[in-house]
Amino acid sequence: MNQPGTQLSLFESRPSKEAFVVRVSARARRLTARVHVGGRVEIVVPKGVGPTMVRDFVQRSSGWIERTVAAMRSSAPVEEPVPREIRFDFCAERFAVEWRPGPARTPREHGARLIVGAPDAGTARRLLRRWLKRAALARLAPALLALAAERRVEVARVVARCQRTRWGSCSTRGTISLNASLLFLREPVVRYLFAHELAHLQHMNHSRRFWRLVESLEPDYRRLDRELLGGWRSVPAWVHEG
Repeated sequence: MNQPGTQLSLFESRPSKEAFVVRVSARARRLTARVHVGGRVEIVVPKGVGPTMVRDFVQRSSGWIERTVAAMRSSAPVEEPVPREIRFDFCAERFAVEWRPGPARTPREHGARLIVGAPDAGTARRLLRRWLKRAALARLAPALLALAAERRVEVARVVARCQRTRWGSCSTRGTISLNASLLFLREPVVRYLFAHELAHLQHMNHSRRFWRLVESLEPDYRRLDRELLGGWRSVPAWVHEG
């Protein structure tokens, strides 16, 4: 079986410029194809699934993968070197970004303005990603902890990261990691992610008991889970750079 992150030919039966990444996940319950921002394809594989099943799954899904990659690429807006605006759907906030060429400085919030000092666009985007993690922790952690208190669940620690493949995770020590990009999603979807990770504090698996607990926390979890899987389309390209 190919190791996680291995680049494979998308279609072995004919030449193709496309490639996909295989990621083996202990949490996955089934083979899943995901198309991320920019058209990057990822195949999530449960442990124990052999390469033949993966190839067969990709072949069966090839039509959907090609259509989705094409749609993602054709609908992706052409982004400027530094975004002019950052919008957080989670908390209905918008920031007009003002890039001031010069020495690198930590982005500063001035009401609805975000001022970033940087000698070049690449540095400005890097500073914005750092700011995004801080902004996410300040906005997401209180909401998560409020839900945990409501459900009488104890969270040891909350961290925010810029990740490409996970919206959240929970450690055996009670630390919940949140993807800073959750800020770009709707509040009900983010709340479902919170419920999902809080349920892992009691069940570190995806057993029936785990999903029953998730349903007790969020009855509409199936629909919200589907929306979450497609949520990468809402994340600006500059967040994934680097």
